[in-house]
Amino acid sequence: MRPQGRREVVALLERYGLVPDQRLGQHYLVDPNLVKRIVRLAAVGPGDQVLEVGPGTGTLTAALASSGASVLAIEVDRRLEPLLTEVLQGATTVRLLFSDAMEADWDALLVGGRWQMVSNLPYNIGTPLLLDLLRETDQIGRFVVMVQKEVADRLAAAPGSSQYGLPSVTAALKADVKVEFSVPPQVFVPPPKVGSAVVSLRRREVVGPVDRAIELAARAFGQRRKMLRRSLAGTVSDSQLRTAGIDPTRRPEELAPLDFVHLAEVVDG
Repeated sequence: MRPQGRREVVALLERYGLVPDQRLGQHYLVDPNLVKRIVRLAAVGPGDQVLEVGPGTGTLTAALASSGASVLAIEVDRRLEPLLTEVLQGATTVRLLFSDAMEADWDALLVGGRWQMVSNLPYNIGTPLLLDLLRETDQIGRFVVMVQKEVADRLAAAPGSSQYGLPSVTAALKADVKVEFSVPPQVFVPPPKVGSAVVSLRRREVVGPVDRAIELAARAFGQRRKMLRRSLAGTVSDSQLRTAGIDPTRRPEELAPLDFVHLAEVVDG
């Protein structure tokens, strides 16, 4: 199946009387070369299991299926069902599920071994969904996802930078993160007001109380302008911060991801 171009996507939407819903973060890919590039980067093929969230008009879904991979595509917008049924006709390795990915039971859905996520993530859920999957689903070994450029920058940000925050800490503790390439607004219908980027995250072995460290980071970054002795008050004492080698007057953006792990080790003793 050949990836859809702009004319094909527009024609499909018009034929089914569909208008992209901005509340759902819908921006449909209309560049066949970009779709092929994403599939090449994902390097999936026969025997691979792929999760796609937000298939939209199905152009990436079809390309993934053409690689021979088995695809679970989850779409929240039921208006797209007849369109996707047409586009994916004959794609026997695709399973379409019309559901809210933010409420999915991943343990029940992601069975049969290791998975990879390859998606043009809807803008409205991209960050929380990705962070949830990193924290809660060991089944997904690698992610190749399109997100807003600012989200990509936050995921890959280093301590001390303005973009550094909870997404940066979570991603760094759970995976090796790489911003692969930037994507201009013109390759979408409708074009978003911001740039996008494709990011890859490869899950790696977790060492230490990483989940507890992420909990502490979430509390600290909830009041990122405050000193740690204030933002973590009631949870972590000054003496525990000092035992972890952390000055209580520092702010959360000054701590490296592993600093939160060391703090978790001290707090949970």
